[in-house]
Formats: sequence, structure tokens, C-alpha cells
Amino acid sequence: MTVRILNSLFFALSVWTPFASAQTLAITHVTLIDITNGRAQPDTTVTIDSNRIAGIAHSTTPKAGQVVDGSGQFLIPGLWDMHTHVYFDKTAADGTDLMLPLFLANGVTGIRDMGSALDPVLHAREEIAAHRLFGPRMIVSGPMLDGVKSQYQASIPITTPEDGRKAVAMLKSRGVDFIKIQSGVPREAYFAIAAESKKRGIEFEGHVPDAIRAAEAVAAGQRTFEHLIGVFEASSPDEDKYLSGTKTPGAFLATWDAKREARIIQLLAQNHVWQCPTLFWERGQWLVDAIDYSKDPDLPWAARSWVTKLWPELRKSILKSLDTDPLPVRQKFVEHELDIVRKMNAAHVPFLAGTDTAAGVDVIPGFSLHLELQRFVAAGFTPLEALQTATLNPAKFYNKLAEYGPLQKGRIADLVLLKANPIDDIGNTRRISGVIADGRYISQQDLDRLRVRLKQLAAGK
Repeated sequence: MTVRILNSLFFALSVWTPFASAQTLAITHVTLIDITNGRAQPDTTVTIDSNRIAGIAHSTTPKAGQVVDGSGQFLIPGLWDMHTHVYFDKTAADGTDLMLPLFLANGVTGIRDMGSALDPVLHAREEIAAHRLFGPRMIVSGPMLDGVKSQYQASIPITTPEDGRKAVAMLKSRGVDFIKIQSGVPREAYFAIAAESKKRGIEFEGHVPDAIRAAEAVAAGQRTFEHLIGVFEASSPDEDKYLSGTKTPGAFLATWDAKREARIIQLLAQNHVWQCPTLFWERGQWLVDAIDYSKDPDLPWAARSWVTKLWPELRKSILKSLDTDPLPVRQKFVEHELDIVRKMNAAHVPFLAGTDTAAGVDVIPGFSLHLELQRFVAAGFTPLEALQTATLNPAKFYNKLAEYGPLQKGRIADLVLLKANPIDDIGNTRRISGVIADGRYISQQDLDRLRVRLKQLAAGK
């Protein structure tokens, strides 16, 4: 084990282990935000026993345990990033030391990992649950199921239906939480994966593969669409051509049909197919040549190797694929994506906030989730609706409203203390003064120390 990793673990444990046993914690005089309606409940005392909310009352004085003065602060549920890759290809080496702590430093207390090396991600999920590793709770897929020509190491190549069935069986036996579908899965193999997942009682989520129509994915029971893939294709009379041909933003815009778009949106709403559009990642992907990430104020927390090597490589690779569409066309497409999301929200299609971190240029764990919420607001969501995509909606998605979601007695104590009300301005989710992760309190001082240490780690110190 390297000195860098030892130092990182020592620091994380110095924050984590004092609270490894059951504790009593009270946050007094805080304004509680009801994420179902946005109402503020001022001068509230929230008590926590072990990892559960033990009580919520107006202006009470706790008799025992640690007391945190929440005067002038706002309490919300812990945030979820519903599209991450912690142990993924060239960024996997930074998963334990840097990425997992960065989530908690930014109030992200839960993540859905959409593609990682199997053994490391299963180990991390177990260690975090046992409070032996510092990070958010994890829902994981293990490696993605992709085509035989997949460019990703954290994937299983699928050629035949039997390949798909075997992969689902293996992953289910290893204890993953769901199956992740990637774009390259062949057509017949996709339907075999869908059937095998249903047979074994495990959800399958992810991309609508290139060989599959969006309506077919809905009928097959795919639970989520990521990146809005499938929706653009279904909004065009050329959808069948896209099953085997090249797809570009310019082509989508040129053949867009409002009636077809309305039909696919209605189908998604009727079948309650969750959308995780990764809007911040999408903007960075399509406008990679127009965004100067060197000016990103969060850049010091990105691993040095990402900034100096990986991101320039990704930028060059992305630009090769964009050479048929000039920048103004891609800018129009990004605005088109926001318009689709606005229409979907109006039609009551359900949404989840996800970032695709760290699989993108200038997509930094933790920080990018807050920027994703701002993109939802840019798409016409109210701040409350945007906040719900990372709090209430994940609880609904997992059918865990008895455990997570609105802050109520008996629920898991994953909480974030803020210095300003996010219902007034969604940007206030970044103004974090404390985090409670599975009942364990990380104070403002702890967060400050954590951020300094993570900045040093990112710089290779």
C-alpha cells in the first residue's frame, strides 16, 4: 500500500471512527425543509439515535448526546448521484482515496454506480456499509453489458443471447443490485438479457442500445433511460435507420418531429420509465471545444492525471466524433435537450439526478451533482423539483420511502446542513456546513480538513 493511500485512509478514519458506535446527536434551532412541498419548518430540533432519526420537534432542549446548533441553517436529506462510475477504467485508481470521500464532502450520501470493475465495487459497498471505508452508500451494477467491440474495461462483451443470459446469472450470483445495459448490446442479446433479468428478479437499467427502439425498451421492462438515449431517435421518422446507422445531433435536429416526440414522451410517462439525463455531462460532451475547464473553480479537486492526461485524450477523441456537426448546431442540440426535459417533466415523466462522474471531461465527483441540479433548473424545473431529483425521487425509485426521502422519525439519518435555503436558489445546495452520513456527523471543521486533504491528494501530494 502506498504512502498516499495510507495517509488518505488515516485521515478518513480520523473523521469516521469516532462515530463508529451508536451515538445520540441533536441538531437544534434548524430550519427543516420538507422536500415534498418545499415548506420550511423553522426552529426545529432533530434528534438522531445511532443511524436513525429519533425525533423531530419544535424548539426542544436535548438532555444528552452531542448537540449541534443549527441556528440560521437549513436541513435537507442527503443527496444522491444516480449515475456514477467509481472504479471505472483510467479513473479507477482514484476511486477509494479521492472519489468516494469527495461525494461525502459535497453532501452526496448515496450513489448508484452504473459501471465499475466488479470486485472493487462490491468490496467498497461492503466496507462502507460496515463503516470501515469513508464514502456514500452504494447501489451497484458491477461491469456494464456491452457489445463485443466495447472500448470499456469495466464491461462484459456480449455477442449472443447466451452471453447475455450467462452475464446476468453471474452478476446476480455475485450480488449486484441491478444490471447495466450499454449501447453496443446486440439486438437479440438485449431481449435475452431482459428476459433473464425478469426471470432472476433483478432490474435492468441504462442505455437504450443502438439496435433497439425506445418503445421496444419500454415494452421489455427497462427501468431507466440514461442520457436521453432513445428519445431523440424516437422523435424522428428516421428511427429505423438509426438502428444500424450513424446518429448525430445535426441529424436529430434536421428530422425532429413534434408529434413523434409527444408520443414517446407520453409512452414514457404512462409506463413510468425513469429518466437520468445527465445534463451537465451532456453539455460538456457536445460543447467540449467551447468550454474552458481550466477556469473551473472546482478543478483543484480533480486528480492531476485526469487534468493533464485523461481529459485532453477524451477531448481529442470526442472532437473526432463531432467533426460532422459545427458548434452552433451542437449548441442548438443542447438547448433542444433542455426543452425535451422540460416537456417530459410537464408530462410527469419521473427524473433522477446523475452525473456520469468521473467518465467525462471536467465531471468531478460530488461537485458535478450540484451543477446537474442547476441544469434541471435551466430546463424549467423549480428549485424544489430539481432538489427532488436527488432526494425524494431516489427514495421512490428504490421503493424505500420508509427509509429515505422526507425527513421523518424512523428514517435513515442521511442529512445535509446548508447555510442557505435551496428552495430559494438551487445553487445553495453547495453551501454545506455539515453532513450526517448513516447517523455519523461530519462537522464544518471536519469538512474543511477533508477538502484540504483531498485537494492535496488530487495534486499528488
